[in-house]
Amino acid sequence: MKLFFKINNFLFLSLIFILILSDAYADIYKCEDPETGEVIFTNFKGVFQGKNCQIFVKEQKKFSQNILTFNYYNINKKWFEEIGRSLSIDPALLMAIAKVESSFNPKAVSPKGALGLMQLLPTTAELVGVRDPFNPLENLKGGALYLKKLLEEFGDLSLALAAYNAGPEKVRAYGGIPPYPETQQYVKTVLYYYNLYK
Repeated sequence: MKLFFKINNFLFLSLIFILILSDAYADIYKCEDPETGEVIFTNFKGVFQGKNCQIFVKEQKKFSQNILTFNYYNINKKWFEEIGRSLSIDPALLMAIAKVESSFNPKAVSPKGALGLMQLLPTTAELVGVRDPFNPLENLKGGALYLKKLLEEFGDLSLALAAYNAGPEKVRAYGGIPPYPETQQYVKTVLYYYNLYK
């Protein structure tokens, strides 16, 4: 999820205070427009072309269970470990996808109709045998099975992630990661969290 803040002087210190006290933030960049002097804070450095961006707050490498929001949504970390082992997929990769897709919210619904923890479209859920996409364990199993299929087809993690986001037909059509900013950023973000959760 991309976060942007246009900061006035009053809100500036409040934002920084919250970020410092919280253990659940990503890297925050301070981006300044060289022409207008406008300052924007974001967690995606590459979004603003032509702006001078510098890292302002560094995400903690060590993270607590609260960052994963397992406790809030009653998600069991063992599910990722067990399903990952059963399909020979790194549990950290499954956690990274769940983080980026739904922030571990098993009731999440996207504007495009993707559902649940791993954000399965109804057709994808049917493909992998998921009857209740809002059941987090069932959704996780389905998402992992779908990812396994994509990894086997494309033989490359980045391509499999791009297919998970944009659809395998798009990856086939372009012969690589589709030139969609959303998909390109999705791959980078999942890989970032994958490295974080290892």
